[in-house]
Amino acid sequence: MGTQTLRVTHDTYVHDAYFLAADKPAGLLVHGDGTGAETLTDRVTAYLRAHGSDAVPQSVQRLDVPTTGLVLFSLDKATQPAFDALVAGHDMHKRYLVVVSRAWPANPQVIDAPIGRDRHDSRRMRVSRTGKPAQTRVELLERRGPYSLLLVELMSGRKHQIRVHLASRGFPIVGDNLYGGRHNPRGLMLHAWQEEFDHPVTGEHVSLVTEWPERFSALGFDAR
Repeated sequence: MGTQTLRVTHDTYVHDAYFLAADKPAGLLVHGDGTGAETLTDRVTAYLRAHGSDAVPQSVQRLDVPTTGLVLFSLDKATQPAFDALVAGHDMHKRYLVVVSRAWPANPQVIDAPIGRDRHDSRRMRVSRTGKPAQTRVELLERRGPYSLLLVELMSGRKHQIRVHLASRGFPIVGDNLYGGRHNPRGLMLHAWQEEFDHPVTGEHVSLVTEWPERFSALGFDAR
């Protein structure tokens, strides 16, 4: 099978009969939290209905509210377990763009540190010897002024993993008020940029990519 490269934008969802990929904006929940606030799932459902589909989208991935970028939904109940298995087995390779303050080292590295809940603040996670195993691969793309642009790939899937791991090394993400990041009026500088996986139904290799986030360009980092 060949590779299918698909570009996802805020205004354009990419989908087939089995999955849909969306580019989540900042400030939007992926799914409902009981407050009645609009969610990305609501927007995807409205899109499907407007295009004559009665599929019930189920997110197979989540992003924090301030994080932007790729989120994958299952559209077919019968094949959803296959997509869930890709996520659980870390067979979906998702890459994030991140901006941190200070100069990140030039050599790629893996942060291997378990993550657990912060006993003193229910909103936060922290590196903890009693936490769950977590690994994050980090590569420097570019340095510009006081900032470093990083390409980050998760090797596990813990809550706030990228934010916690980088902050634990003394490099909190710009705009991450929860973990000590430098204030940024444009928000959290964390974006789920690319994703690749083998389609569990068709066998085709799928490569998804979003547009370069404008707030990264505002700090001088342009599309590579």
